Amino acid sequence: MSTTVRVCHERVLPSEMFRPQSTVRRGGTTRAVFVWRKMWVTGSRLRVRFLDGTSEQQRIAREQASWWTEHANLSFAFTNDLDAEIRITFDPDDGAWSYVGTDCSSIARHLPTMNLGFLDGGTPAHEFGHAIGLAHEHQNPSPGIQWNEAVVIRDLAKPPNQWTEEEARHNVLDRYRSNQIRGTNFDPHSIMLYFFPDSWVQGGKGTKENHALSDLDKAFIGSREAYPHAAKPYVDLKVGARTSTRADIGKPGEEDVYRFHVTRAGNHVIRTGGKTDVVLKLFGPNSSTRLIAEDDDSGVGLNARIKALLVPGEYIAQVRHAKKGATGTYTIRVTRD
Repeated sequence: MSTTVRVCHERVLPSEMFRPQSTVRRGGTTRAVFVWRKMWVTGSRLRVRFLDGTSEQQRIAREQASWWTEHANLSFAFTNDLDAEIRITFDPDDGAWSYVGTDCSSIARHLPTMNLGFLDGGTPAHEFGHAIGLAHEHQNPSPGIQWNEAVVIRDLAKPPNQWTEEEARHNVLDRYRSNQIRGTNFDPHSIMLYFFPDSWVQGGKGTKENHALSDLDKAFIGSREAYPHAAKPYVDLKVGARTSTRADIGKPGEEDVYRFHVTRAGNHVIRTGGKTDVVLKLFGPNSSTRLIAEDDDSGVGLNARIKALLVPGEYIAQVRHAKKGATGTYTIRVTRD
């Protein structure tokens, strides 16, 4: 029986090429694969531009993209804008892949951020899942799949994938670390899980290909851990305020979003304070989807600090706790340097 499998692979930035997922110990925290550091700001309007493709191919992509926005506090706008956040091509010789979440912001505008080389089943929905920050369910740190590694590596070295052992390990065998992700326990029905043959799995029972969002997919993508409809409102910050703004991540997974205006070009510093370990992302100017910079621990202690040359305009700062399930108070301030 043929074991030919077409597997999507996540595109990674050059800076992350040699930063593998690395496995977690058995019995570790069992959470699904939502790469929370690559999340867009909740409520974002993501523009999608087709670089090519037939009208039917584009129709299928648009239809399956809407599967996510029915449940998540995000929207897709299909446009011809040259600087669209998501840019799609339909190259049949390049498989199916997408960059993950805000990584799309780092890709040159003339290049695609997603390829839909085949449209089988729920493939477009799967790739749009990557584009909003979801990773592969089979790389969940929960031990949902126990692999026959030698068989997987052998079969993925054959067409259509023709992967090296390193590529097979990165895209299939290696699990994410529990501190990289958020979400649910391993979900065998997730749209983010591909078909894998019986011979690849210890115990001889593989996985089925899922062609629709699972109940857990739908519940999670609209949850507080992802893109909730009951999101906190933006908080306005004043550049150069004499005191820092006090804030509180009161519920696990909560996102705080701040807005400030720059009137004169120059170096600015956005910093957090306190004992809470937070991660800071900066978007702008005049855009909640154009990622400028992000930081975790460059400030004092576990605090975040971003220094950037900013031109006049509106900027958005996103803050999340660096540890899943954690809460805490902190302060935030924007100053000219």
